[in-house]
Amino acid sequence: MRPSAGAAAGAVVAGGLLTLCVLIAPGLWRARSGPIELCEVTRHTGIAWRHTDGASGRRYIVETVTAGLATFDYDGDGLVDIYFVNGAPLRGTRCDGPAPRNALYRNLGNFRFEDVTEQAGVGDTGYGLGVTVGDYDNDGRPDLYVTNFGPHVLYHNNGDGTFTALTDRAGVAGSGDVGAGACFLDIEGDGDLDLFVAYYLKFDYDTHPERIELGYPVYPGPLDFVPAPDILFRNNGDGTFTDITRQAGIDDQHGTGMGIVAADYDDDGDTDIFVLNDVAANFLFRNDGQGHFEEVGLEAGFSHNMEGRALGSMGVDCGDYDNDGQLDFFQTSYQNEPVVLYRNLGHGVLEDVTGRTRAGNGSYNNVKWGCGLVDFDNDGWRDLFIAMGHLQDNVDLYDATTSYEARNLVLRNRADGTFDNVSDRCGDGLRPKRSSRGAAFDDLDNDGRVDVVVLNSRREPSVLRNTSAFRNHWLEIELRGTRANRDAVGARVAVTAAGRTWIDEVHSGRGYQSHWGSRLHFGLGEATQVDRIDVRWPGGARESFGRVAADQQVLLIEGYGR
Repeated sequence: MRPSAGAAAGAVVAGGLLTLCVLIAPGLWRARSGPIELCEVTRHTGIAWRHTDGASGRRYIVETVTAGLATFDYDGDGLVDIYFVNGAPLRGTRCDGPAPRNALYRNLGNFRFEDVTEQAGVGDTGYGLGVTVGDYDNDGRPDLYVTNFGPHVLYHNNGDGTFTALTDRAGVAGSGDVGAGACFLDIEGDGDLDLFVAYYLKFDYDTHPERIELGYPVYPGPLDFVPAPDILFRNNGDGTFTDITRQAGIDDQHGTGMGIVAADYDDDGDTDIFVLNDVAANFLFRNDGQGHFEEVGLEAGFSHNMEGRALGSMGVDCGDYDNDGQLDFFQTSYQNEPVVLYRNLGHGVLEDVTGRTRAGNGSYNNVKWGCGLVDFDNDGWRDLFIAMGHLQDNVDLYDATTSYEARNLVLRNRADGTFDNVSDRCGDGLRPKRSSRGAAFDDLDNDGRVDVVVLNSRREPSVLRNTSAFRNHWLEIELRGTRANRDAVGARVAVTAAGRTWIDEVHSGRGYQSHWGSRLHFGLGEATQVDRIDVRWPGGARESFGRVAADQQVLLIEGYGR
C-alpha cells in the first residue's frame, strides 16, 4: 500500500469489534473555521492531457456531448485516481499527431499524478462519451466501461496495474449508436453487477443537417435525429452478459439519453434507474425487485419540471439535501432553462422545489452539465456544484446573454431548506471560465475534504483542491460485499451521531456521463464520534456497526457487523 502524507490508523469493524488497521488518515486536516474554498491546482498536478471533440468544421452533434470522467482507486493503494474520456477525429478532421485517447492518471499523493495510460492499457481511441466503474466479476478489482460513438469498451482490471479489453467476450459492445451515461447495478440482488447503457441518438454523417441561427452556423439539436434505445445487460456470472432489454421492460422507451444514476428512490430495497433525456421526458425505471422495470417518470414527478416542460436535460445526481432520510435528485439543463431539484416526498413521489430552495441561482443563462450533491464544508448538509459552458462555440457572436466559456458554480446548503450561491467567495478554483462537461467529486488527498475534477471541452481539465477552513468532522466509509456484489453497489448506509442521522448509497455511474464516490463521504458537523452505522446490503441483508471515532476512513465488511 502506498501511504499519503500523514498516514495513520484507520478502522475496520469486524465481528462486532473495532479492529485497527492502516488505512489513509487525515494528515492534513486542520481545525479552522471559514467558508468553502476550492483552489485551482491543475498546473501542479502533472496532468498534461487535453480533451478534443474531433471538430471538423461540419458541426456534427456528437462534438457537443463529449465527455465524462471517472475517479476511482484502480490499483487499491488507497489513493483515488482519475480516468479522462476523450473524443476522436470525425469525418473531415485532419489529425497530424498521435491519435487522441482516453487517459488514466495514477495518484502519487499530495496532488501529484502520473500518466499510466500506456502501461495500464486503457488508452481507447474511440469517440468517447461516458464511463462507469464496477467490479463486474467480483474479483476485488474495479473494472472500467467506456461508452462511445461506435463500439463501447469493457476493460477488465488484471490486478497488476494493467487492464485487458474483454468487450467481445463479455458481449457488451452495444449498438454502435451515440452512447451516453452507463451504470453498473445489481437488478435482482443476486450478487453480480448488471449493466445499463443509455444512448443519445442515431447519427449518420451523410444525413447530418446543417443549421443557421441569426446568420451564424450552429450545431443541430437532438430533435433533428432519431432517438436510440437504451440497453440492459444481465450479468451471467461467468464474465459474460446477456441483453435482456426486452424481457426487463426497457425496450418500449426510446429517448435521447444523457446523464443517468441508478438509485433506490422509493426505499423498497431494490435499485431503480433514472435516465435524463435531452429535450424529451426523462425516464424513471422502477424495479420490481426481480429485475423487471416499469417506466413511472410521469407519475413520480420526474419526467418534467413543475411547469410541465421537458428540458434539455444533461446530468443528474442524488443525495439527501434536507436530511429527512430520503434520496433527493438534482438535474442540470440547457441555457434559459432552470435546473431542477426534486425533493423526495416518500411513497415514490418527487416534487420540484427548485424555486423555493434557490438551488439554481446564477445558472439560468448558461448550459449546465456535470453536477454533484456534495458536502464541501463537512457541516452535515450537502452543497451543490454545477459545471457550465455552452455547446455552441460561436454563441458569443450572436447572444450577449450567455457565453461559450463560463464559470462553474457552488451553492452552499444553508441548512434551512435553501441554497446560497457562494461562487464568488470560493477561492480561485471558481474564477476561470471554461466550457465544462463532466465533473467528479472525491477526496483526492485523504484529508477528509471532497475535491473536484472537471473535464473541459477542447482543453485541459480543472483539478480543484478543497482547502476549506472549518472545525467540522467527517467519516469516509468503504463497503465490501461478501454475499452482495463486492463493491456493494446499491447498498444504503445510515450514519448516526450526536442525535442526527445521514443516509447515502453506493452508486456506479452518475452526474454527466461520469463516475465517482465509491467511498462514501459523510460530513458530521461538530460530532466527534459516530454512534452507529446501519447498512442495508444489496439483496436485503441488514447489519449494524458500532461506535467509530470521526475523522478517519473505515472499511465495513458484510457479515462482520453486530
